This record gives sequence, C-alpha cells and structure tokens, in this order.
Amino acid sequence: MAEHGEMDMKAHVKTYGGVMSLLKWGTIVSFVAALAVIFMIS
Repeated sequence: MAEHGEMDMKAHVKTYGGVMSLLKWGTIVSFVAALAVIFMIS
C-alpha cells in the first residue's frame, strides 16, 4: 500500500511539473504573440 502511495506522489509531481511547464510556455507564446500584434499595428 505504501509503495502505491509513493508512486501516486511521483506521478502527481510529474503532472504538476508538466502543467507548470505548459503554463510557462503558454505565457511566453502569448507574450511573443502580443508583441507581434503590437509591432504589426504600429
């Protein structure tokens, strides 16, 4: 039972890391897209 819980924690941490990575890249992409739009408008 303890082993299974440990595996769940590792999977959860991995998922959390993946979500944070997605958020980070999403922010970067949004920022670059916003800069591109501002550049095109001006």
